[in-house]
Amino acid sequence: MKIPVWLDRILYPFQHHQLNLADGKLHYVDEGTGEPIVFVHGTPTWSFLWRQQIKSLSRNFRCIAPDHLGFGLSDKPGYVTLTPEVHAANLETFLQHLNLPKFTLVVHDFGGPIGLAYALKYPEKIKNLVILNSWMWSLEQEGKITRISRFMAGGIGKLLYTRLAFSPKLLLPQGYFERKHLTKDVHRHYLKPLSSPTARLGSWHFAVALSASDKWFDSLWDQRGKLITIPKLIIWGEKDKLLPLTLLEKWQKVYPDAVVKRIKAGHFLQEEKGSEVTQAILEAFPVKPTL
Repeated sequence: MKIPVWLDRILYPFQHHQLNLADGKLHYVDEGTGEPIVFVHGTPTWSFLWRQQIKSLSRNFRCIAPDHLGFGLSDKPGYVTLTPEVHAANLETFLQHLNLPKFTLVVHDFGGPIGLAYALKYPEKIKNLVILNSWMWSLEQEGKITRISRFMAGGIGKLLYTRLAFSPKLLLPQGYFERKHLTKDVHRHYLKPLSSPTARLGSWHFAVALSASDKWFDSLWDQRGKLITIPKLIIWGEKDKLLPLTLLEKWQKVYPDAVVKRIKAGHFLQEEKGSEVTQAILEAFPVKPTL
């Protein structure tokens, strides 16, 4: 594949891989050897979000991180309605292609329902679950989120997302507790993949899905019992301005045996507290390195 000139090979020094899906080429990184760890991102991010974890963990483990269609270095098909359900189906195709042994699944933001849909369908494939600032149920009770989502589904909302780059330009910075971590270099790596109205449709579809995919989210939540026996780590940026702390409380209530690590960071805690996120994973699920 052609590597974009804006990609900083020091920040993101990984080999590039692609898988041909029905609606376009899915880009992913696959670094290191050993027990697999799969990282699933949300919006408006891509595998770049996980770079700190991949750099560290790939010394001992096989770290795999796809870019959803419509994000990162994957194709951005403007003719496809990229709902979370579609992304979940694509992720299943991707993971079936890799034919991994049992693996650790790490999810964030919309990557939660997308990745956990796979875990619910194939719980025997999941060794550990790591959940960062995410959900797996209808957000109908979160009135503010629902109202914003329904507004964004209209013409003005679509304009904000596709023409004015609302998500990477304005929403992404709101996801930081300390803006100093969002340097110009880092921010550029979230702006550049979404540099045209068509390329930004994926982020808009996610905004709409916060309310439009309620039934699908609830269908996942109805199956939550399938995940009870899987060891879990919940890492939560407790200064998140985008998702309320009540979501963490719901996770803790349904999975009281989960290990919980609260971090003084915003929604994008992988960026702000990358080493703490990595260390929390290593401490909760120590895996013998490959010799």
